[in-house]
Amino acid sequence: MTVPGLASDSGAGVERISVAPDGTQGDGDSAGATITTDGRRIAFSSSAKNLTPSNPGTSATVFVRDQRTSQTRLMSTNAAQIQPPVISGDGQYVALWGLRFRDTKVFLSQVSSGSTISINCSGLSCSQPSLSADGRYITHVATFTRPPSRQRIEVRDWNADTTQIVAEFGHPVSARPSISGDGRFVAYQDGLAEDVFVWDRTDDTSSGPIEGPSKAATLVQISKDGSKVVYLSGSDTYVHDESSGTDQLVPNVRGVAIDPTGRYLLYAPHDTNGPSLMLRDLETGTDEIVSNQLATAGTDSVSAAGRDVVFHSTADDIVPGDTNGKSDVFIRRFY
Repeated sequence: MTVPGLASDSGAGVERISVAPDGTQGDGDSAGATITTDGRRIAFSSSAKNLTPSNPGTSATVFVRDQRTSQTRLMSTNAAQIQPPVISGDGQYVALWGLRFRDTKVFLSQVSSGSTISINCSGLSCSQPSLSADGRYITHVATFTRPPSRQRIEVRDWNADTTQIVAEFGHPVSARPSISGDGRFVAYQDGLAEDVFVWDRTDDTSSGPIEGPSKAATLVQISKDGSKVVYLSGSDTYVHDESSGTDQLVPNVRGVAIDPTGRYLLYAPHDTNGPSLMLRDLETGTDEIVSNQLATAGTDSVSAAGRDVVFHSTADDIVPGDTNGKSDVFIRRFY
């Protein structure tokens, strides 16, 4: 199919990955997919009970799919109400967060062993993790509920066994932080002021605010190379270049994710009469269709150079034989 002004999607492959080892459809909903830099591993949450030989129980949990071996691994945790996971760029670690003893906690799982540990939380609860490329650094939001209620963004260095404070807010309205691949930069949002900032580990300072013409900005993601920051302002998406300080406008769309190199932007058009997800080459302005059917994706859902995009959808006509009536996770490969 060719759309005027768009690159052709002929030859592009789509595969459903939330399936059992023998290819059987998942018997529960799957969503919240995130992909490694090389596109080999994909982490996602699912309530399906038949994706691995080990039954995960009654609540949604997290799985990692290895596209090279076609094997799926269960990342076990005792938390409930698991939120969408994030996977490190090298695919060795998965961070997730969920409810544990009535408080929200962040957990880190090692993919090779399946072992999971709870992250020490300075507040009553911790949430919204983001991982560096090798999993050494993890940033999250710590929430303190004793009056006055407030939040803090922190970065944990596993090698040095240290925690640094990125920003503190005198209110509980912040946004998910996003960390660069080398752990040097953390983009974050002051949710109350609707401003986006970038923290630099080298001098422990924050620059910004980054904001569009409407003066209000909502953070989407920082690219893994630290070169670009994607944010929303009004009905438009902007891609901020950290080196030049300039902003590239992508009008009338909602930015969803950016690839690790900062070149490819995944977005959802506000016009619902066409594709639901598109991938734009920010250098050439060329767009590729990710999904014509209604679909959803999150941050860290694009591999390097825009080669792969992961998303979830309840549509039953993306791949043949989709009859489970559930939300499934898919991967689209462009080359």
